[in-house]
Amino acid sequence: MIQNNIVKVNDKKLYIEYNNSFENRPVIVFLHDSLGCVQLWRDLPAKLSEAAKCNILVYDRLGYGKSAPMPTHKRDVNYMELEADLLNDLLAEMNIDKVILFGHSDGGTIALITAAKYPERVEAVVCEAGHIFVEEVTLKGVYDAWEAYKTTHLSERLEKYHGDKVETLFKAWTEIWTSDGFRNWNIEYLLKNIVCPLLFIQGEADEYGTLDQVEKTVSQVSGNAEKYIISGIGHTPHKESPEQVLNVTLNFIEGL
Repeated sequence: MIQNNIVKVNDKKLYIEYNNSFENRPVIVFLHDSLGCVQLWRDLPAKLSEAAKCNILVYDRLGYGKSAPMPTHKRDVNYMELEADLLNDLLAEMNIDKVILFGHSDGGTIALITAAKYPERVEAVVCEAGHIFVEEVTLKGVYDAWEAYKTTHLSERLEKYHGDKVETLFKAWTEIWTSDGFRNWNIEYLLKNIVCPLLFIQGEADEYGTLDQVEKTVSQVSGNAEKYIISGIGHTPHKESPEQVLNVTLNFIEGL
């Protein structure tokens, strides 16, 4: 039974979809990327839930999808740590104790931070194309996206999912990543606090990050870590090679 509703967390209204059909099984929490939302995961959550016999929680971060708007597009350098804190509060509000986090891009980073800060709550992490520091290729990707936003129908396509929140969320993402203050952003110091099993999935041709992101993550966490690199694939493996991502994630969860 899937529950679709708004949950109020610290006066913030978040849209969630929660399927709690599998008794005494973990909850897989899906964390979307900088322009994503519940809808843009497509059928991956449902497929993984059925195959792994796990419950799922998918939610729109504040300012995205059907959640309430961001109060401002101005973000702190540590905005992803604040997102991790909000996720922890959301799980507490919903009385969910043990989770497997599946995060893509920004969501992958938030998953890593959450596992580092709240290890008692996180049983495992699947990090897809996450970032632990800023690279030139990442900034080029952000600038290219900004150019596409100005010159193509990208904003109209995003409005289908985010409504009138598009300009705010796009500015929030691009302005913080390209700011001088964000150049030295780095969460490597947190990685040693990750004690749960980790799977890092990345496309070899990721236009937002090099394989340094993967290698430096798996080598610095304290728990068991494995990597899965897909050749010829870019920044969204779960869309570009969905069966591979589903199968490797399923194998990882079954091995826990």
